[in-house]
Amino acid sequence: MAKRDYYEVLEVSKTASVEEIKKAYRKKALQYHPDKNPGDKIAEEKFKEAAEAYEVLSNANKRQQYDRFGHAGVGGAAGGDFGGMSMDDIFAQFGDIFGGHFGGAFRGFSGFSGFGGNGRQPVNHGSDLRIKVSLSLNEIATGIVKKVKVNKLNMCSHCGGSGAKDSHSSKTCHTCNGSGVVTQVQRTILGQMQTQNVCPTCGGSGHIITDKCTVCNGEGVMRGEEMITINIPAGVQEGMQLSMRGKGNAARRGGIPGDLYVVIEEEPHKELIRDGNDLIYNLLLDLPTAVLGGTIEIPTVDSRVKVKIDRGTQPGKVLRLRGKGLPDVNRYGTGDLLVNIGVYIPETLSTEERRIFEHFHSSDNFKPNGNATRNFFYRVKQMFD
Repeated sequence: MAKRDYYEVLEVSKTASVEEIKKAYRKKALQYHPDKNPGDKIAEEKFKEAAEAYEVLSNANKRQQYDRFGHAGVGGAAGGDFGGMSMDDIFAQFGDIFGGHFGGAFRGFSGFSGFGGNGRQPVNHGSDLRIKVSLSLNEIATGIVKKVKVNKLNMCSHCGGSGAKDSHSSKTCHTCNGSGVVTQVQRTILGQMQTQNVCPTCGGSGHIITDKCTVCNGEGVMRGEEMITINIPAGVQEGMQLSMRGKGNAARRGGIPGDLYVVIEEEPHKELIRDGNDLIYNLLLDLPTAVLGGTIEIPTVDSRVKVKIDRGTQPGKVLRLRGKGLPDVNRYGTGDLLVNIGVYIPETLSTEERRIFEHFHSSDNFKPNGNATRNFFYRVKQMFD
């Protein structure tokens, strides 16, 4: 099923401010929250859909990529899928936008005690990674699945990311009583103000490790390599950035892993030039073929095709081969192959060749007439417009 437009999901315009987007997301999350719609799978999917839309549109970089390339630019075609995240992940990342105004409305779901400083345990986040993938024009034309080895932090397989030697090697933090946060109350001119901060003793984990994992030394992560499969859609462009959720660095002692950003690089083609979804081929004809006409073989992305050259073909003429360009990344059609025609004029001639051309020089048929002159300057003007 195709994903809906993110602006449509949140019911905002494409020029909406970050504050308007946040307000729209808050409204949708309240409307479709699973606690208010128990057992309603449709409401749950709409809740996730709204979270996905907010995650992209509230991030300036991701929003720019989405506006340029659609869902493919933010992972829709590269393996990123917000629907695969748990409710805990969604609440952990976006629960803070609700502040304390909604408090108990979000209690009790998936083990969380609430949003906005109501006892929710902080969640560690792994850092994002960025890699470059170089593609040939043929790979861009068809789309491709690439397997890339990425050096990154992975969850320790020995302790499962906990950092503890075993299940008996940790205890509840005495400072925060396992909540991961400490509450401070201060008296101000406006009355008592309550704030919550990450527990300085346990670092927000809620427990103290008494016996560290000997493999990762209590960090819960280890540096290593991972083979990652990237599904790259057809029609991507130089500089385009695809995102893969959860494929970045693992978080210390559990939590949410970072994302992997894949930056596209194009390898230059030896004969074809890319212009958006169109391709350009500069064809240099010999003088006899330009005058007499004939058939010429030219390259396309995946093969070679024959094109007919009409008699009297002029330099600067452009032949258009429909549908021989590149597909649009958002599936809005396929570009064309444009053949720019030039004519090669030899710099040196043999005696016999010179005699032939001197004969042509005396012929009115080889002198430009008024229409030919006007057509020539019109084509030159088009080249520079």
